Parts: sequence; structure tokens; C-alpha cells
Amino acid sequence: METSPSASKGVRTLAVAAPAPASAQPKPQAKKRHPAKSILAGGIAGGLEICITFPTEYVKTQLQLDQRSKNPAYTGIVDCVKTTVRNHGFFGLYRGLSSLLYGSIPKTAARFSSYEFFRNRLMDENGGLSTPRLLLAGLGAGATEAVVVVCPMETIKVKFIHDQTRSNPPKYRGFFHGVREIVREQGIRGTYQGLTSTVLKQGTNQMIRFFVYNNLKLYLQGGDRTKDIGAIKTFLIGGLAGAASVFGNTPIDVVKTRMQGLDAKEYKSTIDCFAKIWKNEGFLAFYKGTVPRLGRVVFDVAFVFTLYEKTMKLLDWAWPTK
Repeated sequence: METSPSASKGVRTLAVAAPAPASAQPKPQAKKRHPAKSILAGGIAGGLEICITFPTEYVKTQLQLDQRSKNPAYTGIVDCVKTTVRNHGFFGLYRGLSSLLYGSIPKTAARFSSYEFFRNRLMDENGGLSTPRLLLAGLGAGATEAVVVVCPMETIKVKFIHDQTRSNPPKYRGFFHGVREIVREQGIRGTYQGLTSTVLKQGTNQMIRFFVYNNLKLYLQGGDRTKDIGAIKTFLIGGLAGAASVFGNTPIDVVKTRMQGLDAKEYKSTIDCFAKIWKNEGFLAFYKGTVPRLGRVVFDVAFVFTLYEKTMKLLDWAWPTK
């Protein structure tokens, strides 16, 4: 408060500061998310998503395992679907679903809860993340889910699908029988085949997805991190984030699949697997299964991000936390 010169005449006036322009007003800050709510919302999203999209995952895995370049078992996506349905019925496309279903709930829960963990510790005072910190949070989330859930789950899934392609009757009669046989023959280590490639795949997956998704979301929010952009826009930018991750790391996914198959003993290491694929099958082999993977992942990521955001919003309303 200041006194004007007219005070010398016995009159006191107050100088009132003009309000700051709207553009200068601070943006609402994004709040930290409670880890328990992240676990619950992620689990719900993951369980529903895998039940819808699994057939595309099945076809992708079959095509990646089909390394017989001279006499391939399938001529393409449609032939793979037709052959599977003809030989094993429609539900043959769901072979291995149980391993993913049992794993998808904890996988997605681990992904989002670990991402929120890293995000909460790396965000600035305005709730934002710089590009390096955003990439680090996504990388940390992917690596965490790879070690805790994804590697054993993916190994079992690939062995189940590969088991069905053999000329002999299927070796595994179901999820629990298959897990028991794998552990009995190979020990716990048998469920961690391809750990290095899985960590690389999941780490780069989530690094790309969270980076693309969060930047597109912030753009649509106009800088206001608390603004709800709606389900349709969330679904669209989630799909774009999924597509970016497919083109960015499918070669790693192919190597991971080979390292987890029943013929994994052919490869000494992840690097050896990469080298043999390059030498024997050429560069394009690293993009086998890209189309079915793209179809699954785009919908997968779009669905998961949308359901996660909506479930989290409901939880924020029903379960207020700091």
C-alpha cells in the first residue's frame, strides 16, 4: 500500500495494483496419484483389454516363430487364422490366453503404479516432466514390469503357442500343467528366458508410449494438466502412442519371441539370436508380425490408457487421497 503525493494536503489515497492478465495466471498443477489407485485402475484396464485383443497376439507370435523361410507354415495373416481355425477350432486363436490373462492384470498394474512412482518423484513444482525425466519414467515403468511380471508371463505364453505348432500332440494340457512342466524341466530359470530382450522391449515400449501419450495429451490440454480431454481424444492419442512403439521396437520383440520359444537353445544369447536372424533371414525378418502386432497394440494401448484414465477419475471421486 502506497500514499499518494496528495497526502500533503490532508487527503490519503490508495494505489491498488491492477490484476494480472489471464495469461499470467498460474496453470492448475497436476496432482500426484496414489499408488494403490494406480494398481487398481491398471489391473482393471489390463484384464479387460487382453480378453478382446488376444487373437491378434496369437497370430503375431505364430508368424514370428515361423522361421522356415523356404517352406513357411503360413503365407500370411489370413492363412494363419484359417489354418488355426481349421485345425483347432475358433478357440485355437485363444491358445495361451490364460498365461496372458493371469499376467495382464498384475502387468498393467505394475506398469502404471511404477510409472506413477517415478513420475511423482521426477515431476517439477508445476506437475510437469522434462523430456529426459519423462523418458526415464517410462523406461523405469517398462523395466519394472518386465522383471516382475512380463518375462515369465511372456515365456510361458510363447511356449504354449509354439507347443501347438508342433506335429506331435500338444505337450501342455493347460496353464497350470504347462507351468509345472516348465519349472520341473528347466527350473524357475526356464520362465525367465529372454530376460535381457524382454527388459529392452518393455523399457523402450513404455518409454515411447508414455512420451508420445503425455506430450499429445498436454498439447490437447493447452498446457492445463488438470483438463479432461474426453474419452475419444484419449483413445486416439493412446492409439498413436501404441503405433509409435510398434515401429520403434518390433525388432526387439522378434528377438524376444525367438529367445522364449521352444527352440531357444539354438541361440547362445540375445546378441547371438540377433546375429543369426540377420544372417539367415535378412533385415525384414525383424519386422515379422508387424501388421498383426500393430493391430493389437494400437487398440491395446488406446483401450488401456482410456480405461485407466476413466477408472482413475472414478477412483479420485470415490476415494479422495492426497
